[in-house]
Amino acid sequence: SKVAGKGEKGVEALRIAEVFRANIGDTKTESFVFELTGAPNKIDSFIVLMRELGLGSVGRSGVVGMMRGAGGST
Repeated sequence: SKVAGKGEKGVEALRIAEVFRANIGDTKTESFVFELTGAPNKIDSFIVLMRELGLGSVGRSGVVGMMRGAGGST
């Protein structure tokens, strides 16, 4: 997701990203690009909060499932 990054809104965006453990993909003087993985409801909550701060665009890739075999092997 791309979020405006100037002034107090930028500081707040970084704080929220830290709480959600989002990775910073790109930073510019006017914006940030965040990468976030997790349950759909977690991502939805992140998007709602970031919209208040100037969310510009969102790209979502979908769901990936992984399982481990018996005895802890993959």
